[in-house]
Amino acid sequence: MKTRALAGAKADNRRGEMLSRVADSIFWMSRSIERAQNIARFINVNLKLSLELGDAAQNQWAPLIYTSGDQERFDELYGEASQRNVIDFLAFDLENGNSIVSCLRSARENARTVREMISSMMWEELNKFFLSVRAAANERAILDSPYEFFNQIILASHLLEGITDATMSHGEPWHFSRLGRMLERADKTSRILDVKYFILLPNVGDVGTNIDTIQWGALLESASALEMYRKRHGRISPELVAEFLILDREFPRAMHHCLIESEKSLNAIFGNRDDRVYNVAEQRLGRLRADVNYSQIREIIDGGLHEFIDDFQVKLNAVGAAIHETFFAAPPASSLEVSAQ
Repeated sequence: MKTRALAGAKADNRRGEMLSRVADSIFWMSRSIERAQNIARFINVNLKLSLELGDAAQNQWAPLIYTSGDQERFDELYGEASQRNVIDFLAFDLENGNSIVSCLRSARENARTVREMISSMMWEELNKFFLSVRAAANERAILDSPYEFFNQIILASHLLEGITDATMSHGEPWHFSRLGRMLERADKTSRILDVKYFILLPNVGDVGTNIDTIQWGALLESASALEMYRKRHGRISPELVAEFLILDREFPRAMHHCLIESEKSLNAIFGNRDDRVYNVAEQRLGRLRADVNYSQIREIIDGGLHEFIDDFQVKLNAVGAAIHETFFAAPPASSLEVSAQ
């Protein structure tokens, strides 16, 4: 009996490991595609600023490296944060694990391992997406006229998101896909807001000028939020921009909206039972969502926007760690012996 129980425990463990690998691959496939899209957004906004501000936009490129979190690696490989160096590093450098081509390579590899769980249309579109970017990376001629190329990356990412929602059953795998996408989106919106608000804040003499308006308009454009913001608020105001990108419940790239959608998917994965005990991942995400839900923009700014975003990112990373431990981490071998006894 004990031998039979041990064999059953091993079989359950193998099934658990298989499901964990599937969930992990789908989660990171989606997250990597979202990351590639966000990098393309940041680059395109800076390209537009370069045209509008001329020489005044030269200091706009270094903060993109700061946003990516790869400052040390960039300094080691490139040194000067020129437009060409930054684009090369963020888009095409295979030694940069967070470059667009690296993200899409990772997304494609994760998709390959779960072909049976995703639609054939998803696989074909992602494969085509990766191959087109890899071809551009090999040519590098795209750096001479990059704006349209990065716009195509954004559109290809949107297309993949739409295909995923339209052709994939909305069960657990789909919820893991949405969970990865929403967490990545919340992280990148917070990072670009932090960088723009502090590092690129105009001099006191520029406040209220055309340069000031262009800067904040660029921040909204990086999240495709300019049009919806204008419909809601009209004039551009730093405080209203921050409020829109942090606290709005309805705009798809607002931090609050991303947390709401993430929580919906996490709850769906676990099952919506009123009497259940919440696990660590649900607890951390629920608390973070509640923190944002009950925040007021004036309180955030008075307490320090940078400090608020730092705290948000720490808690968001803790959510990611809890999700990894809950779903993706392989159970220790000793658990087989314990469960079989």
